[in-house]
Amino acid sequence: MHGEISFIPLLVVVTLAFLVPLLLSRVRRLAVPVVVGEIIAGMVVGKSGLGLVQENFVLEVLSVLGFTYLMFLSGLEMDFTAVLAHPSEAGTSRLQRALGNPLAIGGILFTLTIGGSAVAGLFLHSRGLIRDPWLMALILSTTSLGVVVPVLKERGLTGSSYGQALLASALVADFASILLISVYVLLRSQGPTLEVLLILVLFVAFVIVYRVAAHLQRHFPAEHFLEELSSATAQLQLRGSFALALVFIALAESLGVENILGAFLAGVIISLLAEGEGSVLREKLDAVGYGFFIPIFFIMVGANFDLRALLRSSPALLLVPLLVGIAYLVKFVPALIYRLAYSWQETVAAGVLLSSRLSLIIAASAIGLQLGAISEAVNSAVILVAIVTCTLSPVLFNRLAPHPARKAERVIVVGSRKNAALLTHRLRDHGVDAVLICREPDQRRHALALRIPAVCVTNSLADALRQAGIAQARTVVVMETDDEDTLRICRMARHTFGVEQVIAWVRDPGQNERFRKLGVQVVNPIYSTVLITESMVLNPDAFSLTAAVDETREVREIKLQNRRLAGRRLRDLPLPGDVIVLMIERGGELIVPDRDTVLRPNDVVTLVGSAAEVDQAARLFARDGR
Repeated sequence: MHGEISFIPLLVVVTLAFLVPLLLSRVRRLAVPVVVGEIIAGMVVGKSGLGLVQENFVLEVLSVLGFTYLMFLSGLEMDFTAVLAHPSEAGTSRLQRALGNPLAIGGILFTLTIGGSAVAGLFLHSRGLIRDPWLMALILSTTSLGVVVPVLKERGLTGSSYGQALLASALVADFASILLISVYVLLRSQGPTLEVLLILVLFVAFVIVYRVAAHLQRHFPAEHFLEELSSATAQLQLRGSFALALVFIALAESLGVENILGAFLAGVIISLLAEGEGSVLREKLDAVGYGFFIPIFFIMVGANFDLRALLRSSPALLLVPLLVGIAYLVKFVPALIYRLAYSWQETVAAGVLLSSRLSLIIAASAIGLQLGAISEAVNSAVILVAIVTCTLSPVLFNRLAPHPARKAERVIVVGSRKNAALLTHRLRDHGVDAVLICREPDQRRHALALRIPAVCVTNSLADALRQAGIAQARTVVVMETDDEDTLRICRMARHTFGVEQVIAWVRDPGQNERFRKLGVQVVNPIYSTVLITESMVLNPDAFSLTAAVDETREVREIKLQNRRLAGRRLRDLPLPGDVIVLMIERGGELIVPDRDTVLRPNDVVTLVGSAAEVDQAARLFARDGR
């Protein structure tokens, strides 16, 4: 058995997977997605080109694993905190209120798209170009969430209402398409029997598994033990994610449902449970998928691409430009609904970006080919449509979409602590545009007494953040009494709204690492109070300077980059005026210095002094000392 298996084709495929990103990095101006490069590379070495790669047992298994893993990661892309928002109360009509909800506009857009796709499918069928108009309608209704998300992030639009509307539309299109394709395949293979209702079992399992996992995540007493097992050789979280994916894939298969739906739902569960996009688990899952399995799938899509079948079929050749035109038309026309809430420029850009198709359209076409619903030539035409749309759409969107407004220096303070109102008041005294978000009426009254702007959470926190102007915010400070609430808000600020700086008050220092994984700066109030008191005892002169810090004095952290200062004692530094080194952070530890403390490279030094003299000291600590 082993003697019949050749690993040489796998070697060719893996080598291509390594070389394609390197080659594309040399032609960045073309902005060609890596997966498109992988498909084209597969065409070159496959049946349409050199014939070096032909599907064997090893490649077939790995390609199927790559396909299902891609659907798993598509579910992982779902960030429901970005789109599960209540309708805005600012609208004056029911339609305007619906357009204020990203999921509502996504649902309306997909309904219009599936209707237009059905008309297009029937038209193509009447001309004898395709066999199954309904499957073609589902193929045309897809959108590539994997293209939409990175384009919006690169453009800095994910935190805006416009970006969230596009994200929700792509999310709804992906989820609904996968669901409808699974139902249709079940109906086509088994007919309209009661067994179709078995698909509901999959969703019941989804709800049960998510509820149980969320409960265990909150209350399991050995959480830190599990975190330890998630590193080194155990990799428990990674193994659990793979096991969960296989459970849902096997369940879907046993129910007669397409396994892509099971893989997708497993990914959604991980997305809901994991700590956001920046989590270590997410990085590991992406690394396994995009580092090995998924490139094999896309290269094999290209390797199996039958150019000769396409060239031999005149109807299929005619179908390529026709499908490209229809692919844009069935998305662009429904996208005109965006004009009710956005400008013409934004509306056209939205229609263009949502027309991009990639993984799901190829997956749906592969299923159709397996079922005999579409021919080899039509499958090749669909692959070409995917290549054209996912290459052209991001380029056109970047030319059409308006640039986001530059963020101001707004600071949003979220918290149920009384200190939150005090912090907001002091920031405003220093000329900072600070806004408080509160939950209790007492906090609102306290904010009014301090004459600071405050927004009360009535419907959802996301609505309150938008009302407070988070699109213009550079910093969010979270001061909740519960660390889990604090973590949830920090995740929303970082990943949903793309805030650059998030600062969190964390009660339990043992939770610090969870926040730091999100890129959040942590303050432990109890520990900080002890540290400041300790520093006052050990270095009273420095704190006599900070006791009455006002607009004329400044406290600033500076990273030591001037190598000439490394190895020197503080007493030997030519610090200007009354500038004093208050504290040094070194390798994650805080040091209260004295005059004989020696500086080391990359020390983060806290300076106190007048604003002008601190600026002068900052230049001293800079890389070139100027």
